[in-house]
Amino acid sequence: MKWIVITPPQFLPNEATFINLMFTHGLDVLHLRKPHASATDCEQLLQQIDSQWLPQVVVHDHFDLCRQYGLMGVHLNQRNPQPPIQHQGSISRSCHSLSEVKQYSATCQYVTLSPIFNSISKQGYQAAFSQQALTEATQQGIVNDKVIALGGISLDNIAIIKQYGFGGAALLGDVWQRINDKNIDRYLCKLQQALI
Repeated sequence: MKWIVITPPQFLPNEATFINLMFTHGLDVLHLRKPHASATDCEQLLQQIDSQWLPQVVVHDHFDLCRQYGLMGVHLNQRNPQPPIQHQGSISRSCHSLSEVKQYSATCQYVTLSPIFNSISKQGYQAAFSQQALTEATQQGIVNDKVIALGGISLDNIAIIKQYGFGGAALLGDVWQRINDKNIDRYLCKLQQALI
């Protein structure tokens, strides 16, 4: 399964150091999502990430940074629904319904589907899909290896999303709440193992 981490919307102290650590533990893709940040602020974070990891970074905003820094690609959403003209990198997209997954998965490298579980980072953001709906979506081939589970994903429920046949897990709250945890290496090792 693909291991994706989405940055918190605000900048955190030691964020780049933590990002570099996650990459050394096997992180596949980092989504740089700072919806209220300037391009300059995002650049400052990119400049602190070890250059070997930049080809594994996807941006949600300021798409010019993709070409400028040799990033992996762009992530489309309601704020930015179209890729740049002549974009050569990967394209992924946020989906919040199974019909959106059907609509967009053919034209994207992957799509995220959310919220699968109750959100850890957004208060009151509840799971949007029943077990039955996800089981049926898997049986119909809507949920497949191009669909990444997002929303409330934690070490505790990765086994569940594996059973549904998701192609990966996108984590936010469960990871970032541990940025100052002295046992972070142990957690990241467990996370990497769970996603194999």
